[in-house]
Amino acid sequence: MNTEDSARATGERIPAETTVTRQKRLERIREAAFNIRSSALIQAEVQGQGYIGQALDIADVLAVLYADQLALRPDDPEWEGRDRCLLSIGHYALALYAALVEAKVLPAEELDTYATDDSRLPMSAMASYTPGVEISGGSLGHGLTIANGIAMGLKRKDNPAFVYNILSDGELNEGSTWEAAAVAGHHELDNLIAIVDFNDQQADGKSSGVLGMEPVDQKFETFGWIARRVDGHDLPALLTALEELRAEEAGKPRCLVVDTKLGKGVEFLETREKLHFMRVAPDEWATAHQQLKESYEA
Repeated sequence: MNTEDSARATGERIPAETTVTRQKRLERIREAAFNIRSSALIQAEVQGQGYIGQALDIADVLAVLYADQLALRPDDPEWEGRDRCLLSIGHYALALYAALVEAKVLPAEELDTYATDDSRLPMSAMASYTPGVEISGGSLGHGLTIANGIAMGLKRKDNPAFVYNILSDGELNEGSTWEAAAVAGHHELDNLIAIVDFNDQQADGKSSGVLGMEPVDQKFETFGWIARRVDGHDLPALLTALEELRAEEAGKPRCLVVDTKLGKGVEFLETREKLHFMRVAPDEWATAHQQLKESYEA
């Protein structure tokens, strides 16, 4: 068994230097991103509606995390040494479930039960229902606070695991998010990485119009964080940024702001006027899958 196979068997994160080539890692991540988007569409079709745009926009980030960066044990979701990935924006659950399938934590056939009675896959992610889901997300402004507590606990136990918290640009309107940012900076939670999905959209319209928060990365730096910003659909840039943030010198929490596009990969969804929660007509699903396939093969 080589070093890479050994790492996978124990659930450890695979260091870059032990992979065959970086290009092969990126190819694996790109395939995972396509699979996550495809699985998100499969789930959404069960209900005919949902937070589809968000699932498509965050797929690349989740692919880098679940196909490459996170230390996980698929057969032991509660493994103490795992990296924790918290979905503060619980309505992005379509994408998280798809990522958990990609990571082999959930079986693919379970996607067909999305948001149905007695399903383990509720519309908003809930830790009490779904293996691999770390928190019950939903009401915005809670995730980063919870991430702080987990990160503090891990440090006190000398557990080297990292905590990733995915939040949204709309969530930055919540005061509790910035209180949590201040706390993380004060306590030097260098095992915490926040990922801000900046798609400039929330329930009431464009985030920049509801309450502008730019420059987001500089605001986090003011609270004592190391911050970077990249195109959320540029896989090489995402991988490099997350690797480098994780490798930063100790003493500060880290933040990655990712600029994304709602509906990414399905052209007719990218251009819809109302993108926060959308309904897709029965005759449109085949087109959605076809456009996704074409964008992947391009």
